[in-house]
Amino acid sequence: MALHWYALRSKPRKEDVLFRQLNAHEFKIFYPRVKVNPVNPRARKMRPYFPGYMFVYVDLEEVGVSTFEWMPFGLGLVSFGGEPAIVPPDVIPALSRHLSEINQQGGLRFGGLKPGTPVWITEGPFAGYEAIFDARLPGSVRVKVLLQLLNDRRVPLELHVGQIEPKKQK
Repeated sequence: MALHWYALRSKPRKEDVLFRQLNAHEFKIFYPRVKVNPVNPRARKMRPYFPGYMFVYVDLEEVGVSTFEWMPFGLGLVSFGGEPAIVPPDVIPALSRHLSEINQQGGLRFGGLKPGTPVWITEGPFAGYEAIFDARLPGSVRVKVLLQLLNDRRVPLELHVGQIEPKKQK
């Protein structure tokens, strides 16, 4: 019996339904969610940390890959070259600790960023560039920043809030 963690894809905005469905089948699931402070007070207070993904701990020889390929609201396991990718065993506990820290601090916050605040882009194709915080996008964990390029042109970019950090003042 070879139990491993696998990343499972869900249809857009169907993570909660798929999570309940997997629970009904009594699978061991790790569905990472974080507290958010939405603009709309009626919006969800918990959001998927990885929209469209969750993790399932199964023995694929026993359950079969097709179980997840044909599950309603699921898009199958993340695979490379037709083989489901095994998530390293230390990733799930590390993610769990990280999410616990975020949620204990009150969830994802924007650190009091105000329009015009200089920020560093820390991840993605523009990592290392300085930008100017412009706005928090309503109902999401995304922000809009202005990236200064050639001839002082400022190009608007939409990024995940985790991809920026405030520039430290000297």
